[in-house]
Amino acid sequence: MPSYSSIKKHLHLFHKIKRIQEKAPLMVLIIAGVIGTITGIIGVMFQYAVNWVISIRKLLILHLFDNIWLTYLAIFCITGAMGLFAYYLVKRWAPESGGSGIPEIEGALMNLRPVRWRYVLPVKFIGGLGALGSGMVLGREGPTVQIGGNVGAMICDLLKIKNIAYRHTFLATGAAAGITAAFNAPLAGILFIIEEMRPQFRYNLTSIKAIFVGVIMASIMYQFLFNQTSVFQIGHFSAVPIQSLWLYLILGVLFGCIGVISNKCILLMQDRYRQFYQCKSSNFLLTGFLLAGIFGVTSFILPEITGSGFDFIPDATFGKYAIGTLFLILLMRFITTVLCFSSGAPGGIFAPTLALGTTIGIVFGLFTQQIFPNYHIELGACAIIGMGGLFAATVRAPLTGIVLVMEMSDNYQLILPMIITCLGATLIAQALGGVPLYSAILERILLRSKSVEAEKTEQT
Repeated sequence: MPSYSSIKKHLHLFHKIKRIQEKAPLMVLIIAGVIGTITGIIGVMFQYAVNWVISIRKLLILHLFDNIWLTYLAIFCITGAMGLFAYYLVKRWAPESGGSGIPEIEGALMNLRPVRWRYVLPVKFIGGLGALGSGMVLGREGPTVQIGGNVGAMICDLLKIKNIAYRHTFLATGAAAGITAAFNAPLAGILFIIEEMRPQFRYNLTSIKAIFVGVIMASIMYQFLFNQTSVFQIGHFSAVPIQSLWLYLILGVLFGCIGVISNKCILLMQDRYRQFYQCKSSNFLLTGFLLAGIFGVTSFILPEITGSGFDFIPDATFGKYAIGTLFLILLMRFITTVLCFSSGAPGGIFAPTLALGTTIGIVFGLFTQQIFPNYHIELGACAIIGMGGLFAATVRAPLTGIVLVMEMSDNYQLILPMIITCLGATLIAQALGGVPLYSAILERILLRSKSVEAEKTEQT
């Protein structure tokens, strides 16, 4: 039978361990709050910087030359130089900052990709500013997610945190805060980690609490420094009639097919670009110069097919375009999205995907209005549902897509048709053998990394 002193000693040890366990999660939450705050501030700074560059670009058309052709030539050179500089930064200092950056964070969560925050943070910010500011068809969410993940790694290194589980948690916290800072969508930030990064994310009570705290602080920073309104100010639409819900299943089937085609086109175009680059920096830099220059000029001639699409979405939702024009915009935006994103530019594809989904949804709404006038279908509702549908089909994260669009549009009454559309899109994409976009890109990154390591081994 143990003595009183022995029992007292074990109780003392038990309480000591308990205090350590209680302090550790509290410290984790404090650090997660710091990561979310920093990511939110940088995300808002990035948005302000991109908007400022775009406004300067728009002013150039008024103050450069009286001759419109000389003005276009000057804009081509200026925006081309912006793209050239962005691609140079990527090629010279941080190749992993090219593209969305989300697959890199997923790879880092699997301990298969390095997180070189000293290089990635400045390159992704400045390079993303050049690429997005020039008018290329890219989104800001890719840069903010990668920036957020790297902020998490930076804090770990600065605080000399060695615990692998905690480092993993802080990396995921930064990524979730990055989504929040891009779209003012804290719930979507949480769900993105749980759903899209579910193979990599190590779920436990501490890690999920940390992500909660991180996205809360990122959202507070966004609302304090930017604004408290939803991203899209497109009004509120009525809940769709029950008898029309079957139409949204058809819309989901359509999005499932388009999503598979879209992903295959992006992956195929990445292969074509890689063949053209052939490890030659000049080809990579030339691509950046030409794409940024062309889209810089195009942004004045056909602004609907350039940029992230955030300016185009409200106009399309309000019925500004006829159906023939929408078909043309849809085709052109699809081509420009594939061209820009596949090239290795430091930008994301969330926003361009939302713009494409909006266009498809409105076209679908125009057709169904003519065929089923008694359903009283609203084009704005179709546009919002379309955003989530294409996102679910390409990224294969339907729950994230649903919540993201709801938070961005503030139209929660459309959640039922949104669920039906996203479910249909996901099921059809799976049935057709489509691969989630980020998973496919990550697989290619890892294969290239292995081949490079094998070449180095052979040379040594």
